[in-house]
Amino acid sequence: MKPIQMVDLKNQYLKIKDEVDAAVHHVLDTTAFISGPECGEFERDMANYVGVSHAIGCANGTDALQIAMMALNIGQGDEVITTAFSFVATTETIAVTGARPVYVDIDPVTYNLDPAKLEAAITKKTKAIIPVHLYGQPADMDEILAIAGKYGLPVIEDNAQSIGATYKRQKTGSMGLISTTSFYPAKNLGCFGDGGMIFTRDSELAEKLRMIANHGSKKRYFHELLGLNSRLDTLQAAILKVKLPHLDGWAAARQEAARLYNENLPSDLVKIPAVKPDRDHVYHQYSILAENRDALQAFLKEKGIPTAVHYPMALHLQPAFSHYGFNRGDFPIAENAADHILCLPIHTELDAEQIRYVCDGIRSFYKS
Repeated sequence: MKPIQMVDLKNQYLKIKDEVDAAVHHVLDTTAFISGPECGEFERDMANYVGVSHAIGCANGTDALQIAMMALNIGQGDEVITTAFSFVATTETIAVTGARPVYVDIDPVTYNLDPAKLEAAITKKTKAIIPVHLYGQPADMDEILAIAGKYGLPVIEDNAQSIGATYKRQKTGSMGLISTTSFYPAKNLGCFGDGGMIFTRDSELAEKLRMIANHGSKKRYFHELLGLNSRLDTLQAAILKVKLPHLDGWAAARQEAARLYNENLPSDLVKIPAVKPDRDHVYHQYSILAENRDALQAFLKEKGIPTAVHYPMALHLQPAFSHYGFNRGDFPIAENAADHILCLPIHTELDAEQIRYVCDGIRSFYKS
């Protein structure tokens, strides 16, 4: 059996090496490293793929969230509602704008923001709602959008982990006023460095987003807005342009790996991912809930099985955000997930023998 890797970027690259190398060498030959033609071409490809009018490349997924909030004039004294269980960037960017993050606990089935608890978090200071499509499964967008519409609030979809997923036949990233994604290398659609993108159907908003990502400027040396230096460079755009046509096939490979996990894992001993029937899951992570999680992780490591914990601490308990006054017990479902979540290896190169070995290891731990 081949060694098991948490993510196998090398073998994925080798399968498309000729295409990628040709695209990179073309950029090297033209030396158009910033804002080369591949940037605009990839933006058009991504807008068409997601099903929106505008896609704006930027430096990373964190910048994408910050730029989205800057475009909506979110700042000091405002509140932004989001999930208590996600990567830190979701909260970090709210705090950087000067706004206060307001958390909602998660659905115990999907680990996404629970819309049944959303309305109670809205106040007169609320300026936006940021649901996260976590681990590859879409959030409950109909319910979230209905509540947001009732109060006239914009929705920013954090789609960093679920590019290509669908909710009621709509692509994630196509439903909010703005959506964002990340092209971090380990993502389902990853570049060879850092990269991100912002999406919208609103042409006026798209122009503002593009300006903010480029020093607040649409004409060189004339700066109408406070902006950032946040561009997706041409090399990354060229690589991503080659990889995009493979994305749906890679999602299918991840879904097949998840199916094999579901069939072979001891579901009486661990909680396997559940997928709601009106959406699909593209399995950026395959995440189980496990008792004695840390001991299980150590046991699997001894057997050559890598795992990861995404995420070991709910956002409201992170020290960087302690001044907001949240305490343990405020969002118990998110806290329970943080205490028990374990992400198993999943990627496009994983085979059935490796998956069975992982499942046998988990079974052995609980029977020992």
